[in-house]
Order: sequence, then structure tokens, then C-alpha cells
Amino acid sequence: MNLSRRAALSAPLLASLPGLARAQAAWPARPVRMVVPFTPAGTTDVAARILCERLQARLGQPFTVENRAGAGGNVGSDLVAKAEPDGYTLLMQTISSGAINYSLYGERIPYKPEDLAEVGLLIRVPNVIFVTNSLPVRSLQELVAYAKANPNKLNIGSSGAGTSLHMTGELLKMEAGINMAHVPFRGAGPMMAEVMAGRIEVAVDNLPSAIGHLRDGRFRALAVTTKIRTPALPDCPTTAEAGFPGVEATAWFGVQAPARTPRPIIERLGAEIDAVVKEPATWARLADLGGMKPELTPDGGTSPAAFTAFVRAETRKWGEVVRKSGATVE
Repeated sequence: MNLSRRAALSAPLLASLPGLARAQAAWPARPVRMVVPFTPAGTTDVAARILCERLQARLGQPFTVENRAGAGGNVGSDLVAKAEPDGYTLLMQTISSGAINYSLYGERIPYKPEDLAEVGLLIRVPNVIFVTNSLPVRSLQELVAYAKANPNKLNIGSSGAGTSLHMTGELLKMEAGINMAHVPFRGAGPMMAEVMAGRIEVAVDNLPSAIGHLRDGRFRALAVTTKIRTPALPDCPTTAEAGFPGVEATAWFGVQAPARTPRPIIERLGAEIDAVVKEPATWARLADLGGMKPELTPDGGTSPAAFTAFVRAETRKWGEVVRKSGATVE
């Protein structure tokens, strides 16, 4: 191909580049939706709304939350994975649909890790094991003893099959040598309603969505699943203190986008999330819910590259837990 013909063919592409650059630089030029793959009132929803409030204030466009629950977060995640990669459809991703489900659902999962691009980690949170107030146990040791004395009597609820809450329950059963029937719900709100009503005796939830109910005494906390106690619930012992150090699980919540989203948008949004995490007033709100800082970068923040490495490590870790526990979903 001669030089003049090559120049003629490339001219339209070159002419489009300034327009493309301007379009990316102008992002966001219209409202952005943040898909939450779980029901309202859970930690994923709470975290997304706090983040969207701050992104809207910082970027000058509405950031709206859209709840698309189902299949342990797979429904909402798949929606975003297949969305137009233009920066206007984002995902508040979780440890379940962002790491655990790849092993738990196997070939049945409708999207792959490479269909989503990591933007930034917002928070990590403890899980908390709690019981309905009518159950006569006040510690994790007493719960284990009760479960052994009453085989096949207890149900343990979670906000969905494949969530870190489900896996935490599986870890507890493995470590303690007890059996409880897992009852998955379509979110934390419906699950906690059943615990308060006494129809589900035991449950695991992310601390942010459960903490208000725990502080008000609507059900009883037995242990948090982190190595050290959380300042948000200082009187609650850890699973290690209760004698079950293997029951350790830290949930996480961060933003992903469709894989082909332009890199300048990914980087800009990642920087904004990092800035939000470092806002003292915003972090005070997240910390009061039991949140722990991302701390993926040397300065204690987050970035797209660091979040990508983190998600890959989490996918490997929880794949092993799924394999060893034999956990399945119908």
C-alpha cells in the first residue's frame, strides 16, 4: 500500500481521535447509574449510596443506585458486564459475585472475570455471626454446644448463596463440626426480618447492615470474623477469641465497570474513589458502620491496578474454600 493511500484510509480514524478524547475528558456528561446486585438495605446498597452521594457532589452529575438482585449477585453483575462500556453503567461489586461465585457457580455463571474491569475498592468489612433473641445462647461456644446437642434443628441464614456470609457459615460448620441448614435470601433485609421474627435462629451478615439492629438489641451478636475486634462493636469478641480462628472472613465492596470502558474513565473514576475514601467526614460514616479502609496502596488508598491484583488474589483464596467445604448452589 502506497503512502498516500495509507494516509487516506487513516485520516477518518485520526480525525475521530480528538472527538473521542474530548468525549472521555468530558465524562461524566450525563447521569451515571450504579448497579447494586443485591436488595436495598444491605451493606452493598448502603456503601453504594454513600459513594454515589459523594461522587455526585464531586463530579457534578447524578449517580443513581439501581438494585438488581438475584443469584448471589450474578444478575446485577451480568447486567453490567454486558452493558455499553461508556462509563455510565457501573457496578458496586462484592466478594461474592466478584470472587466466590466464579468457583461456586462454575460454568453456570453468565459472565467471566475478564468481562469486568476493576476501578477501586471502597471498604472492607467484618462479617458478624448473630442469633435470634429467643435462642438460649450468648456466645459462639454456647451456639456450637447447642447445635451439637440439637442436631439438624438450627437454620443459618445469609443474604444469598455464594456470598461471603454463606461461606462464613460453611467455615463455621467445618471448624466446629456442626450441622445447620443454610437458608439463602435475596438480600440482608429479608434475612434479618426472619431472624427478628425468630423463624431463622442463626445468621451471618456484613456488619454495616446489621449494626443498627445489633445496637438496638433486635438480635444478639456472638462474634465478628476478623483477627481483631472492631471499634464499631467493641464488646463483641472475634471468632478467634471464641476458639475458632479458622473462621475468618472479611467482605469487601468496590466498583467495577464493563471491561472495554475507556482507560481514561477508569483511571479518573479510580482517583475519585480514592479521594472519597480519604475524606475524613465520609470515612467517619463508613467506619461507624464497621468499615475498614482499603489500604491497597502505600498511602493507604486504592487504585484500579491495586484493586485488580486484590480481586485476583481473593478469587484464588475463595476458590479453595469452595473446594474444601464442598459448598454448592442449586
